[in-house]
Amino acid sequence: MKYRYNEGEILKELTDYVNKTYSEHYAASTANFQIQDVFEHLQIAEPFCRANAIKYLYRFGDKEGKNKKDLLKALHYTILLYHFSGMDK
Repeated sequence: MKYRYNEGEILKELTDYVNKTYSEHYAASTANFQIQDVFEHLQIAEPFCRANAIKYLYRFGDKEGKNKKDLLKALHYTILLYHFSGMDK
C-alpha cells in the first residue's frame, strides 16, 4: 500500500529500532526478560510506559534538537503501553 505520509517507511524504521532494543545493554542476554517484565510483576508497567512516552514526547525538540530517537522511544513506549494496558488482547 502507498501511504500518503510515509507511514510504511516510518513503521519499518520503528520496527528496526524496536528490534535493536532487544540486543542493547538493558535487555538481559542471559535471562529471557527485560526490565518491563519486572515492572509488570510490580504492577507498574502501565504507568511507567505512559510516563516514559510522555517524557520523550516532551523533550523532543529540546534535547539535541528534533532528535528522531526521542520519537522512536516515545512510539516504542506507546506500543508497550498498548500491551501492558491490555489493548492487544
